[in-house]
Amino acid sequence: MKWEEIRQRYAGQWVLIEYQQLDERLNVVEGEVVAHSPEKEEVYKHLLQTQGKNIAVEYAGDFPQDLAAMFDALADILWNE
Repeated sequence: MKWEEIRQRYAGQWVLIEYQQLDERLNVVEGEVVAHSPEKEEVYKHLLQTQGKNIAVEYAGDFPQDLAAMFDALADILWNE
């Protein structure tokens, strides 16, 4: 499933994804949802069952604007060094 489909289907939830493809910034492009919940801790409980798999934990929703700006700035610093 493409990331945009995951975002739409699981909007406002944390998702545990076994990914098949990442982009150059290590964002999930495509994968299979292994677990999902509005509570991040519930998704983390499923991590033990995913050893040896390519796994990402993502939030399928919009972050508050000030938090998103902080992450964008940090990503620019990390990726442009």
